[in-house]
Amino acid sequence: MNTLINRQVQFRDLGLIDYQEAWDFQEKVFAETLSIKTRNRTLPDHEKVATPNFLFFCQHPHVFTLGKSGKPDHLLLSDQDLTQREAKYYRINRGGDITYHGPGQLVGYPILDLDNFFTDIHLYMRTLEEAIILTLADYGLAAGRIQGLTGVWLDFEAQINPRKICALGVKASRWVTMHGFALNVNTDLSYFENIVPCGIEDKAVTSLSKELGREIDLKEVSLKLKTHLTELFQMEMEKAL
Repeated sequence: MNTLINRQVQFRDLGLIDYQEAWDFQEKVFAETLSIKTRNRTLPDHEKVATPNFLFFCQHPHVFTLGKSGKPDHLLLSDQDLTQREAKYYRINRGGDITYHGPGQLVGYPILDLDNFFTDIHLYMRTLEEAIILTLADYGLAAGRIQGLTGVWLDFEAQINPRKICALGVKASRWVTMHGFALNVNTDLSYFENIVPCGIEDKAVTSLSKELGREIDLKEVSLKLKTHLTELFQMEMEKAL
């Protein structure tokens, strides 16, 4: 248990960044945080160092990622098709199945030591979802959860035409998290036709811009979402250098 509770979170907007580059960056920060936790276990209390927390926002060029529990045949494109669509494909170490990332989508990577907040992965996932739900409410959209399915959905109650607007997939080790969520804002939804999104065959995918019928200011969405995350996790948000 971390006796040095640190709720400060360093925020950085990475902009449009290649998926592999962002993944490598996450892995580096993740490993450094775990290293601090490992060293702390061998140190007397007065020499222990508080673990840092980070929140990265970004967009990615067209890319499909397959989680540990995913099925490769949920990607419906050949290597040649990927080239034609100017997209990349990676098998990665988060939970979940296959998803798509691309321009106009707000991707969030919280690298948090949950010892600084709460040690409950289920609550962590639900809190990320709640921040998305509150952000969508700011735009007049009623969003929520569908039992047994991760992520945030529209028409989640009647489920006449349930539509996924945000996907989640995380990895955690010794309560340190990585990967995160992908909120469709101005996303080109045609790319989702090339996969079985998150392994779910009978439900649609949507975006904020599709639901509202207009282009949405991505920076405005980012600010609203960051505010909700800060409040729900009781973070002290700082801007990283």
